[in-house]
Amino acid sequence: MHKSGALPELLIPASGLETLKVAVHYGADAVYIGGEAFSLRAKAQNFTEEEMEQAILYAHEHGVKVYVTVNILAHNQDLEEADPYLRFLGRIRPDALLVADPGIFVRARRICPQVPVHISTQANNVNYETFRFWHDLGAERVVCGRELSLGEIRQIREHIPDSLEIEAFVHGAMCISYSGRCLLSNYFTGRDANRGACTHPCRWQYRVFEETQGEESSGLWIEEETRPGERIPVYENERGTFLFNSKDLCMIEHIPDMIEAGIDSLKIEGRMKNALYVAACTRTYRRALDDIARGGQCYEDGMDWYRRQIRDCTFRPFTTGFFYRKPGADAQIYDSNTYEKTCTYLGCVQAVREIGGKRYIEIIQKNKFSEGETAELMHPDGEDGSFVIREILDEEGNRVRSAPHPQQRLLVRIEGGAERFDILRRREEQGNADSSQD
Repeated sequence: MHKSGALPELLIPASGLETLKVAVHYGADAVYIGGEAFSLRAKAQNFTEEEMEQAILYAHEHGVKVYVTVNILAHNQDLEEADPYLRFLGRIRPDALLVADPGIFVRARRICPQVPVHISTQANNVNYETFRFWHDLGAERVVCGRELSLGEIRQIREHIPDSLEIEAFVHGAMCISYSGRCLLSNYFTGRDANRGACTHPCRWQYRVFEETQGEESSGLWIEEETRPGERIPVYENERGTFLFNSKDLCMIEHIPDMIEAGIDSLKIEGRMKNALYVAACTRTYRRALDDIARGGQCYEDGMDWYRRQIRDCTFRPFTTGFFYRKPGADAQIYDSNTYEKTCTYLGCVQAVREIGGKRYIEIIQKNKFSEGETAELMHPDGEDGSFVIREILDEEGNRVRSAPHPQQRLLVRIEGGAERFDILRRREEQGNADSSQD
């Protein structure tokens, strides 16, 4: 069983300050964020130093922890540049630093020893000696490599000190490379995934073809669709032309097994995802954990609701990854890189206003919508309400029939109640394939 007898922590990603606040209000126990450097999501919105201070203060006021990622694999020049950043983190006191590189680890322990260190999955943590190694150096938590089964995690728990915490991914996108150490992005584009600049070549579309010279075959080759002529030799199998693409991890139906394995923190992937994804995942896993705590049949009785809710954002087909099988058993690979989308994110409620006896929500628009459409307001407590959009006002108070341009600040007349951080979304009648995450 879980070593403490308590529920594991629910750890949620945040790309920016607004998304962090959504995670806090939808039930996160902790949130992990990245700064503008030394983080493995260089293309994410990320936090300025000022925003990071605000985020930590806001989360702590609501009883939520904040972990900061400093998990690049550092080159020589990165080490010196990291020192002032580590001093800054020592001043603002996040609840932990998430580190992968031993050089960054050593500097963090020297420069800000008052801040706990967690070891990132990028460090390839797949055996109990590795966990003990990091514990002996002063780490308080180690994140499991995604290649581990629940049986292996259970063995790790049995061989490490009770004080060393285990974190594991419970939901989200999976990398096809060993615990995320991918060289494809660097190979194709010169952008280093291990230093935060991944271009996600595993999601691109590839063509496999056979080249012949007369009657003789020169072998099979792979070619990315936007790079004709740049051939790579390949061994073809039955999986199709999306050779690297993975399903998304989803363990919503198996949380008791993760608790029994001794996992202390359930981590959701997605520091580049929008607020709809964060809200849907957070409140679903929050309710599932709370139902487990209630005991009896609560968790099993809620399963249909969990399944529906987890699909109310963009997602790929789901898998349980390697938790119940070993790598190589077709645990990850899938033949399409498209997202399914049952709901479109329209905006997060910034404020609720009364104007002329009518109630409006203020949002910063994320996707196009129009008067006459049916929309939903998604609440942290799981009670959602639908209504017809009767009126849209722009920043000057002018009525607009359609709102096609993202990032507009709009007022939308609603029927019924609403609160700050409710999510405005539109339900699509059919799940659409979509490559965007907004």
